[in-house]
Amino acid sequence: FVQLMQKLLDWTLDAIRMEDSSFSWIEEYRYDWVPLIERAIVKILNCQAVLILTDDKRAWFEDYIMINMNNPDFDRPFLPFYSLKKLFPHIPQVTSKEDLDFLDDMLTLTYPNGYFIWYIGKSDHFHTKFAFRCDGNLLWMIGDDVTNGFKIKDGIASLDIRLIQLFKIFNKTINAGLFNEVKLDVK
Repeated sequence: FVQLMQKLLDWTLDAIRMEDSSFSWIEEYRYDWVPLIERAIVKILNCQAVLILTDDKRAWFEDYIMINMNNPDFDRPFLPFYSLKKLFPHIPQVTSKEDLDFLDDMLTLTYPNGYFIWYIGKSDHFHTKFAFRCDGNLLWMIGDDVTNGFKIKDGIASLDIRLIQLFKIFNKTINAGLFNEVKLDVK
């Protein structure tokens, strides 16, 4: 029995519908979600490191990701997800173009297969100076529309729950990519 790989858009819809009804809000945003997540997963499969960066209000979510992404109970290889703030605690002081270039140089040397930033937060936070430097970064924007970013509605009581739901779908999508359950558009 050979199972054909699904297109990621169809697979995502099925994955959302397999969850409880509280995930249904993601359905209407899947056309915005899939291209961004697909690009990130292709980079992960090409051995690029993922450097997580959040605004201050989402610091808890960075910890959540770090605890849950490489859980030894998962039946998969460990993946190169790192906290940029823990890797480089001086990032709040990096504000000039020259310092941002130095940081990028250091990270380029550290991750020879490449890296990208996964930023979660608002667009007015100082971390966006680094997160917005490259169009290839994964941006989960709270309440803000930015090019190549996924907008998450701000000011709702369930914002934290929605972040966890998105993480769950993202993590399942990584598994689907790792185990060839989906067809990824490699560009």
